[in-house]
Amino acid sequence: MTVWTPTDDGYADLTSHDTFLNGAPHNTFARLRREDPCHWTPYPQGQGFWSLTRHEDILRLNGQPDLLSSARGIRMEDQSYEEYLARRTFQETDPPDHMLTRVKVAKAFSKPVIATFEQAIRDLCTTILDAALPRETFDATREIARELPMRMLGRIVGLPDEDLPWLVEKGDALIANTDPDFTPHVLDKLTTDEFRMMPFNSPAGAELFVYAKDLMARKAAIGDTNGVLHMILQPGHDGQVMPEHEFRNFFCLIVAAGNDTTRYSIAAGIQALAHQPELLPLIQSGAVDDTMADEIIRWASPTSYFRRTATRDFDLHGKTIRAGDKVLYWFASANRDEAVFDHPFRVNLARNPNRHLAFGQGGPHLCLGMWLARLEVRVLFQELAKRITSIEPAGEQKFLRSNFVAGLKSLPVRVTLQ
Repeated sequence: MTVWTPTDDGYADLTSHDTFLNGAPHNTFARLRREDPCHWTPYPQGQGFWSLTRHEDILRLNGQPDLLSSARGIRMEDQSYEEYLARRTFQETDPPDHMLTRVKVAKAFSKPVIATFEQAIRDLCTTILDAALPRETFDATREIARELPMRMLGRIVGLPDEDLPWLVEKGDALIANTDPDFTPHVLDKLTTDEFRMMPFNSPAGAELFVYAKDLMARKAAIGDTNGVLHMILQPGHDGQVMPEHEFRNFFCLIVAAGNDTTRYSIAAGIQALAHQPELLPLIQSGAVDDTMADEIIRWASPTSYFRRTATRDFDLHGKTIRAGDKVLYWFASANRDEAVFDHPFRVNLARNPNRHLAFGQGGPHLCLGMWLARLEVRVLFQELAKRITSIEPAGEQKFLRSNFVAGLKSLPVRVTLQ
């Protein structure tokens, strides 16, 4: 049994969020990999862009930020330079500027430091699963996948537990700002000029700006220096302190990206268990402890693409990409590339090596939270497997309306407890 089969006709509109309501258009990606791996994609809302769909090309070019820059935006939407400056985070910078911010918080997300949180993550998983599983039939995205990432991120970042539900809600409104289930301010449906200087062009960004400022004032008043937020505000090697608007953008980024990407990886993994029953005993055996997280994250590919902008002319697959052209790395396509992955539509928890690109491998923007994501995924599925003998679909799964963030926003399942 396969987990999920794409239904697009091979010629899907990659610029339309509605295209992704049934999951990523993998038939279209497969055709482009075969026929036109550097494809000019017209964009009705602005300047068109080049779609890169092969693993080999994306991996190689991702390591050339001097040729393909992050410093002009990372989504397909056009923005003015004024808007870019107002919204940018360290994701939208190139080396060496990128490293000035990254180095301040890299230690907090390093493999050795994250490893010290394993028991805390296991305890959180126990609490979450003990609440969800006795219901036997429930929405796995809401009751399990949505719960773990923000609770854990709250501890690392230094956020009050009582604020986390509100922060999850605002993070959803930011990163899923094209889905009416998450925001009334749908990016491509309403005028957004009022919030064009806010992260993700969203009113949730304005609310998070206010929250971040108030939070840091409260922490300063009691001398609380715990967490990543305190680290990011310390002077750099050059003595410079991050400006207030950049700090607030960083806060919005960490709330949104630190929550959603791991959530949708967990949901995709549960989806796989529900459709490939052979996976559950494999996890229970302990044989895939070292490999299953990367395969689940490959399968999920929660960030569909990142955009870059060409800094000079260059040729690729017989096409000339001009300076100033937008170029999209379709990670969702690269992670199903048949040239790299055997049976890419089967979840193989023992897949090794696993050269997926879900963390932006090969470039300077390697995901800061990758060790945390891997640990959360591994521990969650270890604990889930201890408690159930079977899991199966119990209703219609629903995908996000987004061509940027890929995820199951609803995943009804039925479990049988041990």
